Amino acid sequence: MTIKVALAGAGAFGTKHLDAIKLIDGVECVSVIGRELDKTKEVAVKYGIPHVTTDLADSLALKEVDAVILCTPTQMHASQTLACLAAGKHVQVEIPLCDVLKDGEEVVSRAQGSGLVAMCGHTRRFNPSHQYVHKKIRAGEFGIQQMDVQTYFFRRTNMNALGQARSWTDHLLWHHAAHTVDLFAYQCGSPIVKANAIQGPIHPTLGIAMDMSIQLKAANGAICTLSLSFNNEGPLGTFFRYIGDTATYIARYDDLFNGKEEKIDVSQVDVSMNGIELQDREFFAAIREGREPNASVAKVLPCYQVLHQLEQQLQG
Repeated sequence: MTIKVALAGAGAFGTKHLDAIKLIDGVECVSVIGRELDKTKEVAVKYGIPHVTTDLADSLALKEVDAVILCTPTQMHASQTLACLAAGKHVQVEIPLCDVLKDGEEVVSRAQGSGLVAMCGHTRRFNPSHQYVHKKIRAGEFGIQQMDVQTYFFRRTNMNALGQARSWTDHLLWHHAAHTVDLFAYQCGSPIVKANAIQGPIHPTLGIAMDMSIQLKAANGAICTLSLSFNNEGPLGTFFRYIGDTATYIARYDDLFNGKEEKIDVSQVDVSMNGIELQDREFFAAIREGREPNASVAKVLPCYQVLHQLEQQLQG
C-alpha cells in the first residue's frame, strides 16, 4: 500500500521533506499547500505533485490523503495538527508542537485513542550523530555528565534558511530551545527537574529576545547549558558537546567528532545520513506498523512543559 501524503508549507523546510519522500519506498506526495499559489505551483511542478492549494482544508478533504506533514509557521502548528486529526489523517508537525502549552496538551489529548499517528519533528532524536551517542548510553558505555550546546544564527531581519523574507517570526525559546530541551531529557533517559533561563534585550521591530541562556538539570544529576543567539556572525547552526564519564563527543548536525576533534564514522548508524529522511521514515513506519513513533506528540510534551516554565520565568 502506498501512503499518500499532503505537505503544508512548501518553503525552505518543506522542500527538505519532499526530497526525503522521494527516497522512501511506498510513499507519494499527492497534495501541496502553500501561502502563495504561484510559488506553490512551481514546487508542485518540480516534484510532480498533482494537487495544489492555499488552503489546508482542501487537502484534508481529499479521500486519498492518508497523512499530512506540516511545515507551516509555528503559530499555526497546534491548530493545524488538530484539524488533521479531526479529518482522520495521520500527522507529522514540524518542531515546535506549539508555542502555548495548553494547545500542545490539547493535541496530545486528541491524539490519544484516535488510532492515528501524531508525531513532532524533533530531528535531533534521528540525526546519526545523536543516535550514535544514544546507543552508547543505552549499552551502558557512556553516561552524560554535562551537555554544552550553542544554537547560533544571524537573523536580525525576518529571513528563512534560504535567505527569503518570512511571513512569521521565529522564536529562540519555543522553536530552537525545544530541540535541545527534548534531546537532553531523551539522551539522559531522565526527566528535567530544574530549569532556569535569562534573556537579552527585546528586538525593537521583531519583538523577540535575540539572545538567551538556559540551564537544565535532569533527575539523574546530568546538567545542560544552552546558549542561543540570533545575533551571531559566525558559524551558524547548533553545536552539541556531550561531556561524559568515558568520552567527549561533539555533534554538528549529522556529523560527530570526539573531544580531540577526530571524526567518528556514523555512516552505518542508520540507513541514511539525513536526519529529516530518518525522521520521515519513522513516521511512515509507525503508520504501517500501527504503533507510537519515536517523537510522538505524547513523548515530546514534557519538553513543552519545561519551555512553558521557562517562559513564565522570563515574563516574571
